[in-house]
Amino acid sequence: MKFELQATDKFSNARAGLITTDHGPIETPIFMPVGTVGSVKAVHQRELDEDIKAQIILGNTYHLYLRPGINILERAGGLHRFNGWKKPILTDSGGFQVFSLSANRKLKEEGAYFRSHIDGSKHLFTPEGVVDIQRSIGADIMMALDECPSGTADYDYAKKSLGLTTRWLQRGWKRYKETEGRYGYSQAYFPIVQGCTYADLRRESAKTVADLGADGNAIGGLAVGEPAEVMYDMIEVVNEILPADKPRYLMGVGTPANILEAIERGVDMMDCVMPTRNGRNGMLFT
Repeated sequence: MKFELQATDKFSNARAGLITTDHGPIETPIFMPVGTVGSVKAVHQRELDEDIKAQIILGNTYHLYLRPGINILERAGGLHRFNGWKKPILTDSGGFQVFSLSANRKLKEEGAYFRSHIDGSKHLFTPEGVVDIQRSIGADIMMALDECPSGTADYDYAKKSLGLTTRWLQRGWKRYKETEGRYGYSQAYFPIVQGCTYADLRRESAKTVADLGADGNAIGGLAVGEPAEVMYDMIEVVNEILPADKPRYLMGVGTPANILEAIERGVDMMDCVMPTRNGRNGMLFT
């Protein structure tokens, strides 16, 4: 994966760039529609491609792992061939879904134990395992396993959580460097900045992430209960440290106002289920 910074704004940190993957280009800043279980709900692939002109869609590791399952995706030749999408795909690591299943999961040093929301079966996501799963899914861009604490978490919990996320990142990065891309094309790996709403923790995490020298970097753990202005402050703190020559991905943000505020602060990529979820239930954003 390559990233070319093409233009910067004179009055803010907004910028335009071009990500090049083996499945095609992605012009940034970009909003990425979410296809939780392999395709974007309520929108045909043809509409996504020809009418909406989506350049990249997302798949969810947690959901794809449970259904249709990794064996089926491997037999199909990866998610691109399974769902017929010929452009880039990004997969998350399942960290946010495990966070949202707080009543059905336990976090340990080895990884995240959880019960399937489908049949109650027990599973374990490890930093190494989610690299292998995303390799099998065939994502062009894969995410590191992290813990996503609540936006209202206290400092002690946020610090402990960040320590776990950092140790998981080191293990996941090692596994990524030891393995090769599947299905004949390259696969990038983005580490995720955490630290809740605490500037010192965010700076610590951003420095750790930046030092890896990955193809791109993500900002997680925002838009999860904290005030919008606090989210904007944390974006500014993090983007002062994350390298300008790599794409910056703000995870899980999708209202028009949030998108514009994030772009103004130097974010290149965003995603959220909100537009398609609300759209298929009769709500439009203007």
